[in-house]
Amino acid sequence: MPVSTSIFLAVLLVYNLLFAIFVIFFEKRSPASTWAWLMVVALLPYVGSFIYLIIGFEARKHKTFANKAKEDKRNIDGIMTLDINGLRHFNEQGVIMNRASILSKESYEDLNDLVCLNFSSGTGALTFDNETELFFEGSEKFERLFEDIRGAKSFIHLEYYIFRNDKLGKRLLRELIEKARQGVEVCLHIDGMGSARVPKFIFREFKEAGGRLAVFIPPRFIRLNYRNHRKIAVIDGKLGYIGGLNIGDEYLGEKKRYGHWRDAHMRICGQAVKELELRFCLDWNHTSKYKIVPGDKYYPDVRFEGNVPIQIVSSGPDTKWPSVYQSYLKMISEAEHSIYIQTPYFIPDDAMLELLKIAALGGIDVRIMIPKNPDHPFVYWANTSYLSELVPAGVRCYEYKDGFVHSKLVMIDNKFMSVGTANMDVRSFKLNFEINAFVYDEKTTRVAVNRFLDDIKQCELFDQASIAGRRWYEKVKEAFSRLISPLL
Repeated sequence: MPVSTSIFLAVLLVYNLLFAIFVIFFEKRSPASTWAWLMVVALLPYVGSFIYLIIGFEARKHKTFANKAKEDKRNIDGIMTLDINGLRHFNEQGVIMNRASILSKESYEDLNDLVCLNFSSGTGALTFDNETELFFEGSEKFERLFEDIRGAKSFIHLEYYIFRNDKLGKRLLRELIEKARQGVEVCLHIDGMGSARVPKFIFREFKEAGGRLAVFIPPRFIRLNYRNHRKIAVIDGKLGYIGGLNIGDEYLGEKKRYGHWRDAHMRICGQAVKELELRFCLDWNHTSKYKIVPGDKYYPDVRFEGNVPIQIVSSGPDTKWPSVYQSYLKMISEAEHSIYIQTPYFIPDDAMLELLKIAALGGIDVRIMIPKNPDHPFVYWANTSYLSELVPAGVRCYEYKDGFVHSKLVMIDNKFMSVGTANMDVRSFKLNFEINAFVYDEKTTRVAVNRFLDDIKQCELFDQASIAGRRWYEKVKEAFSRLISPLL
């Protein structure tokens, strides 16, 4: 080997060693994540550090996100000062409410601590006068959304992680272009990495019609972590959507790779829509040069007749606390009878894993559903690795076979639930920008529970026999995937 090559390789090895020291001592990661990255750096000595820079570098304290957090706080404080149509008020307990007090119904008063947590860590105001409609199929949700878009009079604000240049994406753009030409304010916010494949030219007509586009961290910045995973739609400040469905034909079940697509999305009419609009504006103003100034246009003084209590909770690198994660832990710990979880990615940390074991061992009906046909093989084997640990504790685990299940649902005691964008994994809990609706309503929760129980008919039980029947190479896949699961 030439001397120059030997020197070059030696320099790279020293660089890798120094980089490993940086990962250990200067990045305040969990021990599991640290060891996983050290393994990558050790096994790939010449490229591991570069992989880390692309997908692993800890940017939580990066100036960009720190500035966004400060911007968000200033904007929220400003809105409270303006008191736009009673958007936010403090009650006597110090929890922000929308013309309402703390949960007072006898069957829900034990959830006051969860309500307080959702405000304290996630600034989620509690709203009471909401009506909800749940969708479990993309076709149903999008037909309803298009109908609402066509009825828009003032503004349409959309925020999605993925936007495809396919049949659904083109149809949505046609609808938005038509409304923009009518003088309706149309703002579309997409994630730079999630929508990286969409060509810029498809938005040309949209912009010419008066529509506005904002891209969160454009793809010229190579960063797989810290993506805006939120899905928000707000129309005229009166109705909104939140859930797991992005803009793409696969969400309609029209991609052979996935087949039938099972998801969960919710339409809201009520004061909770103002909280969705607030989050959209905070994200939009951080990304776009065109700033949305808070006012009655975006937070209209509308009275609603619904009776569903909802909190909208956001979390991400721009928040002090991992709000959705903490709320999931609290929900699980509050359970008395049942815990039903439906998620495409089940990669819990030790705290969540132990809580689920304790619940099952304590006699609570714990059921978890993941897809049998995954979109990422390493994630699937990591999923089954964690399920294998829960099955002996009495957790009933299911693999959905009728296509792909993408729902992010947590349902407790048939009484309250969470639906939104956050999966049960480290990426959602600590790396991505997420948003969930916490719904304190038995009727709404039972709709989701009944669909979950119906989905079980399309599942394969993952039990002790499944674990015992694994081949040696499947065990190797599980072990390796489990080891790198903090990175997935």
